[in-house]
Amino acid sequence: MTALTPRPGIMDIKPYVGGKNSADGAVRSIKLASNENDLGPSPKAVEAYLSCASMLHRYPEGGADDLREAIAEVHGLDPARIVTGCGSDEVLTLLTRAYAGPEDHVLYSQYGFLMYPLNARGVGAQPVAAPEQALVADVDQLLAKVTPNTRIVFLANPNNPTGSLLPFPEVRRLHAGLPASTLLVLDAAYAEYVTDPDYSPGTELVDAADNVVMARTFSKIYGLAALRVGWAYCSPVVADVLNRIRNPFNVPLPAQIAAAAAVRDQEHVARVRDYTVAKRTWLAGELTALGLTVHPSHGNFLLVDFPAEGPNTAARVYEALMADGIILRAMASYGLPNALRITIGAADSLDIMLASLKNILGRNAD
Repeated sequence: MTALTPRPGIMDIKPYVGGKNSADGAVRSIKLASNENDLGPSPKAVEAYLSCASMLHRYPEGGADDLREAIAEVHGLDPARIVTGCGSDEVLTLLTRAYAGPEDHVLYSQYGFLMYPLNARGVGAQPVAAPEQALVADVDQLLAKVTPNTRIVFLANPNNPTGSLLPFPEVRRLHAGLPASTLLVLDAAYAEYVTDPDYSPGTELVDAADNVVMARTFSKIYGLAALRVGWAYCSPVVADVLNRIRNPFNVPLPAQIAAAAAVRDQEHVARVRDYTVAKRTWLAGELTALGLTVHPSHGNFLLVDFPAEGPNTAARVYEALMADGIILRAMASYGLPNALRITIGAADSLDIMLASLKNILGRNAD
């Protein structure tokens, strides 16, 4: 009897492993691993979420019309060109399913989000990583990897886990170098944290070309990670394709209502951004004073390099912090074994983490 086997490529996938939620054996856990917004969502979003309690027996609106209208209203977009998903993860997965398959190539930068190669393998496509320069996506390297088989190029901007930002003229140059048959996906999950006045998440490119998609999320600055809401802004052609293959009720009703309230509360967004930028600057200074290398970041996190050898390697510091109940994100799975990623969490959590880190580094120096 022939054994049951999945489609080629499936078993090549290394399952995605997110940041841990708790530190085993610790008295308390402080999670600074998953780039969550520890300030929480807008109170208006919480109120909207709670208002749904009497409607849990109803299916959600399949097209998330009210949510799309709210997003369009705030960002000045055409709601007909917005497609919602169960997190931006689903948007990325749907795009890969729709536009890539066996013998196709899916291109991304060297330290891009791990879901890009995972999704590619899931449809039988070949993931292709282009080298970066100083942890920043390199347009020349990306374009050099483009072949007639390249169907999708994923660009996270700002990038996770590095925090780097590709200037928008370079994004335009990347798009200009791609054939019309190749889809450029601009993953702007951390767009709201960027303070550079010249930054754009890509709406202009989407408006100008059918082969550009901008992906966004409510999991980061909006603080709705548990509800799993994301969205794509794309051409009518791509929107039609995504709506044909997405599940009919892919965003739950409470998530739709809470997200609509969240996006309309831009005062809360500004407060979270101001806090995060200030604390990010402060923490970078504190870590640099400890002799660590801190990479510039445009997200709600910092990527920090530790010595490659000796008592204070990233792996040893990670375990020592974990034993103290503090959870950071190890970066070996991204090909950055000497780095840890630290979420800009609540002030007291950052204080405790920093005190513990100083103690660990000082103890190991004795």
